[in-house]
Amino acid sequence: MVLSRAEKLLCIVLMLMLTACGKQEEVIKIANPPAVSVATARNVSIEVREESIGSLEGIMDPTIAAEVSGRVLKVLVRQGQHVKKGQEIALLDPADHQLLRREALSEVARLEALLENQQRSVERNTRLVERNFISQIVLDDVKTQEIALRRQLEGAKSRLATIEHNKSKTRLFSPMDGKIESQTVVEGDYVKVGDPLLQIISNQHLRAHLPFPESIASYIRPNLEVRLSTPTSDTEIISHIRELKPAIGVSNRAIDALVYIENQPGWHAGASVSGVVILGVRENVVVVPEQSVVLRPAGQVVYAINGEQVEQRVVRTGLNQDGMVEIIDGVQAGEQIVLDGAAFLTDGTKVTIQREILGQANS
Repeated sequence: MVLSRAEKLLCIVLMLMLTACGKQEEVIKIANPPAVSVATARNVSIEVREESIGSLEGIMDPTIAAEVSGRVLKVLVRQGQHVKKGQEIALLDPADHQLLRREALSEVARLEALLENQQRSVERNTRLVERNFISQIVLDDVKTQEIALRRQLEGAKSRLATIEHNKSKTRLFSPMDGKIESQTVVEGDYVKVGDPLLQIISNQHLRAHLPFPESIASYIRPNLEVRLSTPTSDTEIISHIRELKPAIGVSNRAIDALVYIENQPGWHAGASVSGVVILGVRENVVVVPEQSVVLRPAGQVVYAINGEQVEQRVVRTGLNQDGMVEIIDGVQAGEQIVLDGAAFLTDGTKVTIQREILGQANS
């Protein structure tokens, strides 16, 4: 059968299309396998930690209150100012106490004069009794009056001492080194006994409150080591749990661990604090980088290098710390695991190892 010219052209076009498809398929077949980085599963010692974020509290933060009534004459410090122990910080008007002191002094002088006169009367009546000019009853009455005057004089002197002591309280002094946190009065205010004037904060003695979930209450105990850090300081300190609050928090169901911090520059009352408690150390734990563990329908898997291709391994994980994941089952130490690119692989995929990354973990 003789083909027409149009039919010959159609056959030529079809042959060229088939040839092009064959070449494209060949190109696809010879495409390079994906390049991945790998890490080696390692055996390490890993700390069993429990982390918490709490707050810092000043142990010494007294509120200076008025011990006597009076008008504020002068406040000698300002908010944020550093003060020394024994430094004068405020003055109250002492005028009322000065008047009371003058009155008490007058009463003491009056009683001293009466007592002196009564003593002379006792001496005179004693001589008269010796000469039998008066009876003993008269002498006893005079001596009783002398004793009563002595007791009155003692009471007057005690009142004078109280007034002088109260007068000294019109001058207020700082009980410790610290900074003025707040000032609640100004010059001219009238204050009564117990009214707050100033609050002083000392950052030399702090207490950290670290809440931990009630589920680990049986593991948290005094004397456990704690690593502490706060945003206001670059210094990490190591301390120990001093004590635990006996009651679990009603609002958060947490147990409160107390840790004490002494003389740490840059640490401030009211700041947040991060605490890491070391509950123990587990030896010979297999770990891999956390980005090598991916989620598949079968569960958590890693891709182990098996020759030129990868093998999917379903794993059971444990602790996750510092970018490393504990592998309880599924991988042995020393095996190479796909790191970068693991999320795009499937079981049996051929790969090219581009570089090997050494896994890091706290050992």
